[in-house]
Amino acid sequence: MEGAESEWTSVKAFFKGLDTWQMETILKQDATKLFESTGDSEEVEYKPLPDGQVNDPPKANKVTILQNIYWKELGLLVFVWVAYLAVQIAKNYTAPCSTTFWVLNLLQIPVSIGVFLYEAIGLYEGRRRISSKGDEIMDWQVHRLLMFCACGVVAGIVGGLLGIGGGFVMGPLFLEMGIHPQVSSGTATFGMLFSSSMSVVEYYLLGRFPVPYALYFIAVAIVAAFIGQYIITKLITISGRASLIIFVLAFTIFISAIALGGVGITSTIGKIERHEYMGFENLCRYTA
Repeated sequence: MEGAESEWTSVKAFFKGLDTWQMETILKQDATKLFESTGDSEEVEYKPLPDGQVNDPPKANKVTILQNIYWKELGLLVFVWVAYLAVQIAKNYTAPCSTTFWVLNLLQIPVSIGVFLYEAIGLYEGRRRISSKGDEIMDWQVHRLLMFCACGVVAGIVGGLLGIGGGFVMGPLFLEMGIHPQVSSGTATFGMLFSSSMSVVEYYLLGRFPVPYALYFIAVAIVAAFIGQYIITKLITISGRASLIIFVLAFTIFISAIALGGVGITSTIGKIERHEYMGFENLCRYTA
């Protein structure tokens, strides 16, 4: 199941990358023709993202990172993070399948629906927009908003049950929405930060978090992130093609699918040889 899901996502991302590559090729050809017709000796600078304004502001007016943060939206994400974390921690101190256990679990539903409706209504009425799309008008119909909500739910289920990461679903989804590859990659990763950090805090408070083990992977991830960011930025600057990010995403998903599938098959064969039970266990027989 997880292999099929990952393969489908990988194929979708790959074909989206091909479409973006072709579009970039057309834009580069148009820029070359314009350069030849005007005879301008000044090289056209590659601008991967719009800044959300019709006219670029002077460089002296560029804002800092802190000034560029949408604090209201960040506060909403933090609220959801705290609410979910509180529910998960409280649930660990209740008897499995008790009334309190299910009430705490169901509390996550109104929080999710409330946040979704707040954002969806803002997009539908035009009070909110996607900053990376600049002044482009988006047609936010009800069925599209519901479809994106369903994709978010699927990403959460896939990430929670299969452990492949919601970014494997959200990344291609953002690309289908027409979001720029840079923004798609960054947003999917930023969203995974909240779900991953929630698990880290929860396990740490429960005394099940191996700190030295985690610090090692944190160090490796930070170094790899900086190296990867530097390399991909250089490649995009040299080639003028942001579609490289999409191909990297598709390749990563494909390799992950093969690795996860191989591990799953090996584990299944081992359990069959040992005659182990491979069905669903009873949730209510476990204690917190």
